[in-house]
Amino acid sequence: MDTLDIDDPALENARAVLRAQPFSALLGARLTAFGDGHAVLELGIRDDLRQQYGVLHGGVLGYAADNALTFAAGSAAGTDLITAGYSIDYLKPADGVLLRAEAQVVRAGRTRVVCRCDLVTVDGQDAETLVAVAQGSISVGNRPR
Repeated sequence: MDTLDIDDPALENARAVLRAQPFSALLGARLTAFGDGHAVLELGIRDDLRQQYGVLHGGVLGYAADNALTFAAGSAAGTDLITAGYSIDYLKPADGVLLRAEAQVVRAGRTRVVCRCDLVTVDGQDAETLVAVAQGSISVGNRPR
């Protein structure tokens, strides 16, 4: 199955969930892949997302990791879930034109899903740079009501 297919109902449903998140809309985040324990979230790197040294703010990287991890978990465990926790390691300053967070389920249990995520930036020549890695634990059945 091609997860980039716009006729994919699971991908379209996941995109609707993302659109319903005001903060994600503010950042301009979009899902480019979803399914089979995998999710890819992307956002354009804009000047208003940079910190005082001119590179992408770490909070934006944290947001992208958190959401990609949870969407990957959702593709394996359904919609009744929430992030229990995650850790992120920043490897290089993030700069370029695009941030891509690609997450994959490591293990899907009954009450927890563990995922990992690579965060890369893409420059104007389509060269990718790994800028951070994250791992998270997603709690199943504990979504706020």
